[in-house]
Amino acid sequence: MHTTHSTFSLAGHTVHRIFFDPTTFSDADLLWLPHYALLANAGRKRKTDHLAGRIAAAHALPDHTMPAIGPSGEPLWPQGISGSITHSGTQAIAVVTQYPALIGIDCETILFENEAREIKDGIIDTQEERVLSRSGYPFALALTLVFSAKESLFKALFPQVQAWMGFDSARVTMLDDKTLTLALTRQLAGFEEGNPFLLHWQQHGEQVITLLSHAPGDEPSRWSPQTSR
Repeated sequence: MHTTHSTFSLAGHTVHRIFFDPTTFSDADLLWLPHYALLANAGRKRKTDHLAGRIAAAHALPDHTMPAIGPSGEPLWPQGISGSITHSGTQAIAVVTQYPALIGIDCETILFENEAREIKDGIIDTQEERVLSRSGYPFALALTLVFSAKESLFKALFPQVQAWMGFDSARVTMLDDKTLTLALTRQLAGFEEGNPFLLHWQQHGEQVITLLSHAPGDEPSRWSPQTSR
């Protein structure tokens, strides 16, 4: 599969991005992955997305190792590493940091205005809608950012929480230029209700990228790892 690699900076992290051409993919490309057999029955899109994501991760990791697949489909990072992968369209993005830091990244295409209005009730509540209205951003952009930020938060927390989290598990409390804050609406393993998390965001053309990255002791998130990976 033909790919191109580039990097950009977000919140002090080097983010690795792979653009790929899915029309150039063949199943033989998966042989590069140690766990290729686990993808034998996957659809073509799943295969191309997964391969591109692992290529991005290999660029991000210091020793270019390949994250395996966990029981819930999550990437399993090498010892001493926390990382996150996201896919959108024909690109895949990966970022890593030192464990036990929390890290989660997500990329989304900005919603159309009518689509944003139709799906908003599944993503935000009335309190959050007021936060978005006060931000001054177009509603479709603001809702896309919140959707993406919640995905980034869930990716960051999953290694410890090990549970599915709906969009009502966190609430946006602030959205401004390049950052937003989410607060948990319920207690999760190792995290209290109301625990806040600061995320950074960038807009790249018609897409937005959100990143959560917190080391132990960072504010505004208050957390302590209670499990190891």
